[in-house]
Amino acid sequence: VELFHRMRAHGVRPNNVTFVAVLSACAHAGLVQEGHRVFASMRQEYGLLPGVEHHVCMVDLFGRAGLLNEAYKFVKDVIGEKPAPAVWTAMLGACKMHKNFDLGVEVAEHLLSVEPENPGHYVMLSNIYALAGRMDRVEVVRNIMIQKGLKKHVGYSTVEVDQKNYLFSMGDKSHPNTNEIYQYLDELMGRCREAGYVPESESAMHELEEEEREYSLRYHSEKLALAFGLMRTSPGMTIRIVKNLRMCVDCHSAIKFISVATNREIIVRDRLRFHHFKRGSCSCLDYW
Repeated sequence: VELFHRMRAHGVRPNNVTFVAVLSACAHAGLVQEGHRVFASMRQEYGLLPGVEHHVCMVDLFGRAGLLNEAYKFVKDVIGEKPAPAVWTAMLGACKMHKNFDLGVEVAEHLLSVEPENPGHYVMLSNIYALAGRMDRVEVVRNIMIQKGLKKHVGYSTVEVDQKNYLFSMGDKSHPNTNEIYQYLDELMGRCREAGYVPESESAMHELEEEEREYSLRYHSEKLALAFGLMRTSPGMTIRIVKNLRMCVDCHSAIKFISVATNREIIVRDRLRFHHFKRGSCSCLDYW
């Protein structure tokens, strides 16, 4: 954002790509007023017409800050008829983040009307119903997915060790050292629990019993990849992991504790951004 203002001060004309980067930065930093001013300047100062990417950033900006009414008003008043699916996806993510289930269901229905074959939308709607305790609706959504032959995307993580990448999926037991990896991870999570870590059970399937939820959370792909990386690298080395989906809240919390327990820096690149964990904190400041 500071660089953006320096560009303007020196007469450098920002383009559409620059505005996407600045608005995204404002969204992730919680700079709502700043982002709003930047968005307004596109048309007022530079005569640029905002596109889908800019609209998504603005919904994300309001949504991450918990300003769901403002986000929804922006969709209806500024974007107008037939917002792009990506706009509704950003709105739905914000509803889930801030547990506004009524609005979330309404937004999900808009999203399904424009992209009825996208399994991710059904999964998100199912999660929102589950968080609201509407297990009857969860069952309905999953039955629809079965009838349509839709399957949720499989999450996986890769970790680099000795210039070679190793891939893990949730509950993966295909690695020849599976027993060693699971034992190490169990011991590591035990140490984290002693330090104050509490599993975020809402990140797991809501129809599972509490003990099963914790088991499901413990063996997410990034935790398995991290355990393997810690086992196979020298003390002090930075661990680098790449995940194809967004990291869940529980893994984000757990890795902060792991960075303290192992005295390691851990970098995770998920579908949305980089997370640099160091001494119990993350570069995203828990705002992602």
